[in-house]
Amino acid sequence: MTLLDLAALALFACLWLVFSWVTGGARIFPRVSLTQAMAARRREWFRNSLKRDLKMIDTQILAGLQNGTAFFASTSIFAIGGCFAMLGATEQVDAVFRDLPFFAQGGRAAFELKVCGLIAIFGYSFFKFGWSYRLFNYCTILFGAMPMMDEARRDPAAAERAVETVVQMNIIAAKHFNAGLRAIFLSIGYLGWFVSAPVFMVSTLFVFFVLIRRQFFSEARLAVMHTERS
Repeated sequence: MTLLDLAALALFACLWLVFSWVTGGARIFPRVSLTQAMAARRREWFRNSLKRDLKMIDTQILAGLQNGTAFFASTSIFAIGGCFAMLGATEQVDAVFRDLPFFAQGGRAAFELKVCGLIAIFGYSFFKFGWSYRLFNYCTILFGAMPMMDEARRDPAAAERAVETVVQMNIIAAKHFNAGLRAIFLSIGYLGWFVSAPVFMVSTLFVFFVLIRRQFFSEARLAVMHTERS
C-alpha cells in the first residue's frame, strides 16, 4: 500500500471513532444526537408500561426490535460470504476493475487485503448485531419481571428499580445495534478504496457527513425532540 492508502485508511478509522464518540454521549454540539434523544424516549416508554396491566403492545415492540436485529445479523453473514466469494474470484474481479475508468491498479495482493478489511468490518457488525439480539432477549425477560400496576402502587421504589433495569438493558442493546448499523453504513464509504485512495477519502467523508446530518440536523431528530424547524 502507498502512503496515500494508509492516510485514507487512517481517515476512515478516525471518522468512525469520532462518529461513535459524538453520537454516544459527547456534547461537542449544543444539541443531543438522535440516538441520545431516543434513549430518553425508551425510558418514557417503559415507565408508561407500568400504568397498564395489558402489555401486549410492549411485547410486540420488543419482538420487532429483536427481529430487526436478527435481520441485520443475517445480512452481515451474507455479506461476509460475498466477500469470500470475491476472494475466490480475485482474477476475474480484478480484470473487471481494470476496465473501469479512474481505477487505480494495485495488484492482486492489494485487492485481497482490501477485501479482508471488508470482511473484518462485516464480521464486526455481525458480532454487534448478535450480541444486541441476545441483549434484547434479556430485555424481554426483564420486562416480564416488571411489577403490575397494583404492585407498582404498593412499592413505587421497587417498581422504579425494575423499570431502570429494563431501560438500561434496552439502551445497551440499542447501543450495540447502532454500532453494527454504523459499520454497515461506513462499509459503503470503504468500497471507494477499491477504486482509489482519493475516492476512498471522498466516499468516507460523504458517508460521515450524511450520518452526522441524520443524527443532529434531520427531520427525524426534530420529530423526536418536538421542536419546529428554525
